[in-house]
Amino acid sequence: MTPDAVGAITGVMAARAHLAMFPLSNLARFGLDGVDDLAMSLWWDGASVVGVTRSGMVLPFGDPAAAAIVDRDLVGVIGERRVARALLAAAGLSGVAATLDRDVPQFLLDLASLVVPPGPGQIVPLAEVDQTRLTGWIAAYTVEALNVDPVRAQAQAEISINRYIAARSHHVLCVDDSPVALTGVNAKVADMVQVGGVYVPPALRGRGHARRAVAMDLARLRDGGVRRATLFASGPAAVRAYRSIGFTVVGDWTLFLFDGPQRGGPGHGTVH
Repeated sequence: MTPDAVGAITGVMAARAHLAMFPLSNLARFGLDGVDDLAMSLWWDGASVVGVTRSGMVLPFGDPAAAAIVDRDLVGVIGERRVARALLAAAGLSGVAATLDRDVPQFLLDLASLVVPPGPGQIVPLAEVDQTRLTGWIAAYTVEALNVDPVRAQAQAEISINRYIAARSHHVLCVDDSPVALTGVNAKVADMVQVGGVYVPPALRGRGHARRAVAMDLARLRDGGVRRATLFASGPAAVRAYRSIGFTVVGDWTLFLFDGPQRGGPGHGTVH
């Protein structure tokens, strides 16, 4: 694929960046057909895009009529609900066994309207907090949010924390020098970020720590030039928290993780 074609594809997705944060960010960070697990391969028809990471995650964008056959091992599909569900159906994968099959609301916020709740504490980088504790938090988040087996989640967390520290993407809310909440950015495109990895240990929930952590981190990012933020809510408590700091719902997303690698069936194109 030529640089001009990649530029055209990213331009199409950037026009609705909140629907394409994962593929846009992965392309910017790891390039096309790179060696990192998050590096992308792309299929497109001039308007719609199907991206696939090296690890096998499918990231669709655009008209669901442009679903593609993907002739490689896949681990899941993440995308705008109507697009992701149509692609799963077109590839014959809707009924396969899944460890996670969930639709969640997507929120959007112009950071000029951000509300930072009052309260104690400060946001600090991951590297300044006990790594063993935070690795446990990340593993617990992976189990709770993605339904990953605890042993596998722990192994993933040990890799993830090093990635987060290197990227300076995640921060911790500390109150009286004690960590109470984790928040992070899992994608950044131009002046927009996508919040992810928000976690509060069960014993500390119901005290407003998550909303304050997210709001304080977004305020920090706003001071650095970020203008918009998007995120997904995993349940009613998260919905209430994000609404309280200014986010509004703009749609729904599907998170579909296969129970083992899968290959698509008949479709309308090929990833290349």
